[in-house]
Amino acid sequence: MNKFKYYFILLVATISLFSCSKNDTADVEPIRDYAVQYATDIADIEQYLTTYYITVTDNPGGTDDQDVVFTKIPVGGNQPSIMSYKDNAGFPKLLSKDVVLHDITYKLYYLVLREGSGESPCSVDGVLASYRGDYLNQVTTDNVTTLTATLFEQVKFPQSILSLYSTVSGWGETFPEFKTGTYVSNPNGTITYNDFGAGVMFLPSGLGYYSSGSGSIPSYSPLVFSFKLYEIKRLDQDADGIPSYLEDKDGDGYLRYFASGVTNPDDTDGDYVPDFADVDDDGDNYTTKLEIKNPATGLPYPFADIPSCTSGKKNYLDATCHP
Repeated sequence: MNKFKYYFILLVATISLFSCSKNDTADVEPIRDYAVQYATDIADIEQYLTTYYITVTDNPGGTDDQDVVFTKIPVGGNQPSIMSYKDNAGFPKLLSKDVVLHDITYKLYYLVLREGSGESPCSVDGVLASYRGDYLNQVTTDNVTTLTATLFEQVKFPQSILSLYSTVSGWGETFPEFKTGTYVSNPNGTITYNDFGAGVMFLPSGLGYYSSGSGSIPSYSPLVFSFKLYEIKRLDQDADGIPSYLEDKDGDGYLRYFASGVTNPDDTDGDYVPDFADVDDDGDNYTTKLEIKNPATGLPYPFADIPSCTSGKKNYLDATCHP
């Protein structure tokens, strides 16, 4: 009797499990087509750019320097829209660039409040930056649809370096357009930053979190990040001894994976793994880390100082050629 009772319970549990799985599967929304979603995103972004104006705080040395506030232009208002700064000769200046990803071309708008006076990061460097993030959403109330911007995160006093390689792709596409500034350490242990780059990026969801969303951010949300670039840290993604920015062979500030069949200027051996992520850049089966070390200093050779081998394999661990 107990045996039959056990099998009956097992049968009921199995039926329930498959029944739940079927219902859960039916409720999962298929991932949207990137091109279709982008058309919606760019319409929302351009609506935001044409219906909002900005107020910028210019307070050199203050913690609120280059803070920016976005306000909807009231009916009949004459405030200049964000879009009115498109390709402006001075600042603020709204610019745009094309980003090829997901087999489509995104238009990425970014607002330059101040360019900065120091160095620019490459797209896979680390940055110390304060920022505020909002997501855009169309909200319908009483049959009236309104574009709204909702705050989801704000970091005014950053304490850690963020890798542009690990953040949303829109960060890596925007930060190289800006530069760091200068800073002084105060007696009370604080740091005062000046002349840093400051701006705003307007990201279609394909350059943000797309279908996954993040925390309170709904899926398929365009994102607006205002930011200040304080410092950069040169990172080495493949730990080969060469900082990734030095593996930017064409010097454009961007290191990316390209689609199969497309020539990547930052991929020495043409294996579709860019040098910054390739432990064997030249594809000779000797790791780059071994090839470039100078035994006298333990530091990488300057590229011009690497000896040339006319035959055989290279091994710069002892700066000689090996068969």
